[in-house]
Amino acid sequence: MQDEQDEQDEPTSKTRKKKDMLALQKLGVQLVELNEQQLESMQLPEALLEAVQEAGRLTKHEARRRQMQYIGRLMREIDAAPIRDRLEQWQGQGREHTAQMHAIERWRDELVAGDPALVRFLHEYPGANSQQLRTLIRNARREQRAALPPRSYRELFRALREMTTKEPAADA
Repeated sequence: MQDEQDEQDEPTSKTRKKKDMLALQKLGVQLVELNEQQLESMQLPEALLEAVQEAGRLTKHEARRRQMQYIGRLMREIDAAPIRDRLEQWQGQGREHTAQMHAIERWRDELVAGDPALVRFLHEYPGANSQQLRTLIRNARREQRAALPPRSYRELFRALREMTTKEPAADA
């Protein structure tokens, strides 16, 4: 019990302070990479917002490094948890979007590879335009055999993306 009180009374080590500072600077780097609309929605303090915008304008390496240190110092004065949470939320949405695009790519590859995939796709997405899909699949296969540019292959991806993203709204 006494040991726990001693640990709380001891000042934070220099190493711990440096690690915390670097973590805040990394968070600042993520803020600099955001677009203006995202920055505005973060509701940052005015001084921090201006510092982040200024860092985005800087091109010289050393000037940018100093500005990032300044951002880290400003962030020590505020609670960084809400900022960190918001960034993680946005990154999660980005991962979700990427996973969705990969799923569509897998569907496209399976559809071009063989007909059983078309039956499964139409079963999973009953509102899909089967005639359009058949035409795009046939053209994509022809392009692959003839080593032509993958125009229909891309069109098939666009059609699949439209059909898969439109489907949940049709059920509602």
